[in-house]
Amino acid sequence: MANRIPADAACAFDGMLPPTDSAAFLTHFDFSAIDEMDPSLADGHVILYEREVPCELRMQEGSKAPQDVGRLEPIRVKVLIMGEETNPQEVRIELASENDLFFHYTHVVDEKAFRQMQQNQKLMIEFADYPHVLMKMLNSCIREPQSAIYVVFCFARSFLAVFIMETTGKGRLDFIQNMEYKFIELLSCDFRQSSEEVIRQQMSFRYNALKSKLALMHARLHDIGALVKVKSPSLLLHLQKSAAHQLQTKRGGMRSSTLNTKP
Repeated sequence: MANRIPADAACAFDGMLPPTDSAAFLTHFDFSAIDEMDPSLADGHVILYEREVPCELRMQEGSKAPQDVGRLEPIRVKVLIMGEETNPQEVRIELASENDLFFHYTHVVDEKAFRQMQQNQKLMIEFADYPHVLMKMLNSCIREPQSAIYVVFCFARSFLAVFIMETTGKGRLDFIQNMEYKFIELLSCDFRQSSEEVIRQQMSFRYNALKSKLALMHARLHDIGALVKVKSPSLLLHLQKSAAHQLQTKRGGMRSSTLNTKP
């Protein structure tokens, strides 16, 4: 078959690197230096949690009630702390979206502000437990696959994350538990839309981080190509032919699709 690697080439490729190093060489990338440039860390905060969480986004205008049904989107959530993990001085949550680069909201509380939350919402946890409770709730809202439609999403999931945005720049993240017969609000976190300067810094960092990571991957690919060329020229030739064939097939499919859409 066209995409099958010749036996002699495959054997040569297997012996290029020591068994303990080959997998790491091919798949491991150290992005720590890039991640340390995150502007979220500039004032001494430490990231405890960073994942995409499916959230239902709703709009609220003025004193009107928020929308009954919003749109479901994956939101990049960061949980950060200032100080020691067992005794944080401050807890911060950042929300961002890959679908909207200008979407960026921040929630910041210290122990004093948390006491007010605790009293208003009758919370049974202490401030030191707050970051880990947040992470636990966020993980509870994640369920694969994330492509379910809203109706299935609501009735199939036990925990929901709903983010309500006001036109004033305020926001609120509600963690809701589906008890089948009713929805129970477990925790609410108040947010503010980040300043233009913060949004600009975050956009710049995300662009430069992606650019740097791609450059590292291209450099690794170049190193692998050079290694294959020295150790097994026949394998390199096969890979080049296979890539050219796949590109030609893809272009042919796109051309056919374009012709079929013409009136």
